[in-house]
Amino acid sequence: MPGLSEKDLVDLVRSVFPGDAGVRALGILVDVPRDPARDNPGWKARRAMAEDWHLRLKAGAAAVPLETVRLVAYPDVGSNNAELPAEAVIMKAGLPGDAAGLAGRGEILPFETIFRETQLFLAPTEYSATAPLKNAAARHLFRAATMPGFSERMIPALRIDYGEVGRRVGLLKAKLDRAEAAEVEFLVDGEQCYDMVFDLRHRTAHESSGRFPVKGTAGNLPSGEAYIVPYEGEKSEASLTKGLLPVQIDDELVIFTVEGNKAVAVRGSGEAREAEAAHLEREPAYGNMAELGFGVLGDFGLLPVGEILLDEKLGLHVAFGRSDHFGGRVGPADFSSAAEVIHLDRIYIPATQPRILIRAVVLRNPDASLEVIMENGRYTVF
Repeated sequence: MPGLSEKDLVDLVRSVFPGDAGVRALGILVDVPRDPARDNPGWKARRAMAEDWHLRLKAGAAAVPLETVRLVAYPDVGSNNAELPAEAVIMKAGLPGDAAGLAGRGEILPFETIFRETQLFLAPTEYSATAPLKNAAARHLFRAATMPGFSERMIPALRIDYGEVGRRVGLLKAKLDRAEAAEVEFLVDGEQCYDMVFDLRHRTAHESSGRFPVKGTAGNLPSGEAYIVPYEGEKSEASLTKGLLPVQIDDELVIFTVEGNKAVAVRGSGEAREAEAAHLEREPAYGNMAELGFGVLGDFGLLPVGEILLDEKLGLHVAFGRSDHFGGRVGPADFSSAAEVIHLDRIYIPATQPRILIRAVVLRNPDASLEVIMENGRYTVF
């Protein structure tokens, strides 16, 4: 599949970041492996793609219009949505094979300085930088499109009707904003049902439509989801999020027992169950129900590519771990170290969890009315 041309990239930046005559600089953020042994072909291709985008957008800067296009590199942070390092490098030469070679190839600056001087960011990274960029965008009023795991296989997702995507996402957000709870019924292997109730009180939903017209905002690209952080019990009353949450990991099924918006136990009989139980014991914050998300891109004919960036936008997903970047209360301080900070989505579509079907999603409203928004894996409201 051909990559993005100079015109494609100019059109993309203008579409994703509409308006604002004060825009002067765009940064392309890329993470470089600290340990060459952890590198992989997709990561190498993404770094090469970032360099290509940098050159093409520099050539087309006047058409955006932009004064400056920077390639900004930093040592990888080791996990999705962990905090960024204090400094990064404005690249003057090609990217090195590993982070040890960064210092001699550009200007080292504090990330805070880069954030102050740059109004737009594209972030095609290996590890998601969505959480720290959301928080930094709110402080410095830049706009950022985060693209962790992006590959050329995702290019079709940049060419769909984002007007219709926005309509669907907006409709779902409005329904989630009104609801007090979401009741989700899971059907496993066509016979066993499990139920979860997600407490949506004291929360408003977010819409991610792939466009960032407002300063101080950051989110995923490609995009197409409405999502909400379940109430985490930070007020005087406990969270009512509870139930049994099935997750298929490879071929194995594990069942999380959720109480007070936290996974507190794991059932199962294989290696995945042991790994998940050990993770919960080591990092209780991992068990936080951090997001209930509703992706809409599956209805546009898009298929999963094996990267959460796109795959979560195809249907319903539930995230574990960090939530502060979405307006929740669980953040880096709740984990034992920066390397343990995580926001991990479990995506409920046939290609990723074929043993589990979303039998129904029912929203419970303040007036006690109920609305079915999903049935047998399909939305009923579009």
